[in-house]
Amino acid sequence: MLSRRSFLKKGFTGLWSTVPLLSHFHMKKVQNRKSTMVLRWQPYTLELKHQFTIAVSSRKTTPIVLTEIEYDGVVGYGEASLPPYLGETQESVGAFLSKVNLSQYTSPFELEHILSTIDKLAPGNTAAKASIDIALHDLVGKLLNRPLYQVWGFSNAPLPPTSFTIGIDTPRVVREKTEEAHAYPLLKVKLGRESDKEMIETIRSVTGKPITADVNQGWNDKYYALDMIHWLHDRGVILIEQPLPKDRIDDLAWLYERSPIPIIGDEGIQRLTDVPNAVGVYHGINIKLMKCTGLREAQRMLFVARALGLKVMIGCMTETSCAISAAAHLTPLADWADLDGALLISNDAFDGVKIHNGTIIFSENPGIGVIKKI
Repeated sequence: MLSRRSFLKKGFTGLWSTVPLLSHFHMKKVQNRKSTMVLRWQPYTLELKHQFTIAVSSRKTTPIVLTEIEYDGVVGYGEASLPPYLGETQESVGAFLSKVNLSQYTSPFELEHILSTIDKLAPGNTAAKASIDIALHDLVGKLLNRPLYQVWGFSNAPLPPTSFTIGIDTPRVVREKTEEAHAYPLLKVKLGRESDKEMIETIRSVTGKPITADVNQGWNDKYYALDMIHWLHDRGVILIEQPLPKDRIDDLAWLYERSPIPIIGDEGIQRLTDVPNAVGVYHGINIKLMKCTGLREAQRMLFVARALGLKVMIGCMTETSCAISAAAHLTPLADWADLDGALLISNDAFDGVKIHNGTIIFSENPGIGVIKKI
């Protein structure tokens, strides 16, 4: 395992040189075509089955933007999910996408050039950038007539089971949500308020399944956090996400040294350059496409985390099966999956990856494996 110092000295050069392994024949064939890529998008609002409450907010809907990239009659699908904490809106996504001119590129296989150029158009806008990245990866897989995980050289088994999320709520609703999740072997519970112990005790009155806890920066005192982590560990909680605010680096490092269960960085780890900073602060990182601009950077983050000895969770926002299916293609190399975002909504715009009793099942359709329903 590389130390943080030696890794930073070595840098990131070469980690992307081996993937994706794209067919020279297909690339040459596509480059000989005269088609250009056309980008389209539309706003859409996801309706949640239950009100979704975390430590810092509560909502019943999530705005998103759906994207399409068409090339030679083939369409790749993407998505930007816009929970409030990201700071993006449907209007800001539309404004960013209006700056993107895909017609200047000769081939969708120029992923590195296209996506690095788009990333430089403006700072931030990570979900907007992810919507293009996902659509391009879907398009490339379709042009190769292969599922994305095969393009990357990954296996489809075994995959980590996905957790099912239970938001902060009253004991009655928490019991109902826990019973609804009876088929899932792993539960995720949102914490960070005065009701934390009540939430866990309510779930434990229904099931003894392992639990992951997500505090969303909701605790402020490191001593209280450590006491709570020991209490949670005694009740079958196997990891905890972002127990303290992301800027409390010294306190998080103190907690890291004493915690009986892994501490996973979520809000504290956004993009590739954040990953080396996780060493000695977190035991692992939560990679989300909407935070890091999409699959291209998410895959790099995964490889860098592995090189540094960090655990990896592949997570999500509230998303349709489009973004969930895209993220699922990273799970063959992950320790944990938290990809239930499409299970929490009532108006999914896509058919895609299936989750059976918590098990992720890839579609064998090419690209990210989705079919649009609307």
